[in-house]
Amino acid sequence: MSGPTPAAREATAQAVEIERILALLAHGEMELHGLLSGSNYTFLVTVRDAELQGLAVYKPQRGERPLWDFPPGSLCLREYAAYLVSTALGWGFVPPTVLREGPHGVGVVQLYVDVDPQANYFTLRQQYSHDFQRLAAFDALINNTDRKAGHCLLGSDGRIWSIDHGVTFHVRPKLRTVIWDFRGQPIPADILGDLRAFQQRLAQHKDPLVVVLGRLLSAQEMRALRNRLKTLLAKGTFPQPPDDWPSVPWPPV
Repeated sequence: MSGPTPAAREATAQAVEIERILALLAHGEMELHGLLSGSNYTFLVTVRDAELQGLAVYKPQRGERPLWDFPPGSLCLREYAAYLVSTALGWGFVPPTVLREGPHGVGVVQLYVDVDPQANYFTLRQQYSHDFQRLAAFDALINNTDRKAGHCLLGSDGRIWSIDHGVTFHVRPKLRTVIWDFRGQPIPADILGDLRAFQQRLAQHKDPLVVVLGRLLSAQEMRALRNRLKTLLAKGTFPQPPDDWPSVPWPPV
């Protein structure tokens, strides 16, 4: 009997590494370094335990700026939900993220990724077209209302990462993004396959993923998520910009 393939061994090693990072983010001691720029309170922190330490971004719930169209205190929950959906799809755009208690109360803690500060969606879209097709589908699925070019990052590992998913999962259509290059085009078969697999998981109400999402999002938001997924699969094309909603965030970068 042959052993695991090199690809399988690599996938296992990556899964173990991610679990170790998640454990550090969830249970490590946090040291605040200061505020980062943004409309909400966002801290750069070091998270450490007895064996490992790393930089992370901490967004406490109490530091969220109230918005007229999102329930107060819900942005960190949506950030975590976006990470779970990205992971469940197998796309892994969102850096490892946890929801935990911190120095300023409950908040989301996300691994700080080393990136090229000069890169953004506009500089990367030709070279990483298929990655951005996945990201466009992801944003349509989670109803992202703030996909700026600067939220698309090129890591030092050569991967595309996406950040800032606090204004997502609204029940009403609010897609606002710079990624309209694929509007009306067919969604590639591999992306549709991942979406179908995710749809099957969402249909299993006792699935641990569905249980956690149901705690982070309202029942209406969960229904809207399932409906958006159903529509994407039924149409098989990337959405068109809305007529009754600003389709591009400001500033775009």
